[in-house]
Amino acid sequence: MHQRVHICVCACTYKRPAMLHNMLEKVQEQKTEGLFHFSIVVVDNDKFESARKTVEIHVQKSKIPIIYVVEPEQNIALARNKAVEFSRGDYIAFIDDDEFPEQEWLLNLYNSLISFKCDGVLGPVVPYFESNPPKWLVKGGFCERKTHKTGSILHWDDTRTGNVLLSMGIFEDKKSQFDPEFGKTGGEDQHFFKRMINEGRRFVWCNEARVHEIVPPERWKRGFYFRKYLQIGGRTGELAKKWPASKKGMWFVKATLSVCFYTLVLPFSVFVGHHVFMKCLLKNIFYLGWFIGLLWRPVIKFRY
Repeated sequence: MHQRVHICVCACTYKRPAMLHNMLEKVQEQKTEGLFHFSIVVVDNDKFESARKTVEIHVQKSKIPIIYVVEPEQNIALARNKAVEFSRGDYIAFIDDDEFPEQEWLLNLYNSLISFKCDGVLGPVVPYFESNPPKWLVKGGFCERKTHKTGSILHWDDTRTGNVLLSMGIFEDKKSQFDPEFGKTGGEDQHFFKRMINEGRRFVWCNEARVHEIVPPERWKRGFYFRKYLQIGGRTGELAKKWPASKKGMWFVKATLSVCFYTLVLPFSVFVGHHVFMKCLLKNIFYLGWFIGLLWRPVIKFRY
C-alpha cells in the first residue's frame, strides 16, 4: 500500500497565546484532498512555557497530532532549529504565530512544490487588521509585502519563513540549520535561504498559498517603524563590514546620496501626503542606520 506524504507544520511562538490559538485552529482546517497528511510542532521560545496551556487545549480536542516543545533560550534561530529537530516526514512548513492560513494554503504549497520540482515554496503574507488602522499606514503600504507570479524562482532577498514549505532533505546536513548569530535581531531566515541558494537549491513562489498576518495596534505607530528601519539598516551596515571593498564602496556612495536626497525632499513630501512623508523619513532612517552599523554597531535590537 502506498504511504501518503507527511508534512510537519511548525510554528515558533513567544507570549502570544491568543494569536497562537487562532493559528492552530486554522491550520487544523487545512484541505489535503488525500494527497498528504500532516502534524504540527509548536516551539515555545519562552522558558516559562506561556504557550503550554494553549497547545494542550488543542492537543486534547485535535485529530491532528500536535507536539509541544520548549526552547528556553530566547533566540528565534534556536527555536526554528528545535522545530526541525522534532519534525518528522517528507516536508516541513513554517508559519508564524501571528498568522493564520486560508484552507487551501498547505495544499497549494504542496502542489506547487511537486509541479515545479523545487526544494521549497513560499507564499504571500497578507496584512489583517482587526479594526481600522491609520490611513497613512494603509495608503503607504507599510504592511504590504512584495508578491510574485506563481512559479517565479526567488532570489534570497525575497525569502522568509513566515509562509514556506521545504523539503526535509535540506536539513539532513547539520550545516543547514538556522544561524543563532541572527536569532535575537532577525535575518536568520534570509541568511539561511542565501546559503541554500548558493548551494544550488531552488525556491519558487506560489501566489495562491496565502496566509494572513494580524497587525496589532502597536504596529500602527510611527515609533515602531522608526525602530524597525533603524534596526534593519544597522544590521545591513554591520554585515557590510564583511563585504568586498568594491561593494562596500558602492553602498557607501549610495547611502550618502540617499541621505542627502531624502533630507532635501522631506520638507516638501508633507504636501504630497503623510504616507509619502513617512516613506521618505524611513528611507532616511534606514541609510543612517546603515552608516551606524558599518562604522560602529547597530544601536537598536528588538524582535519586530
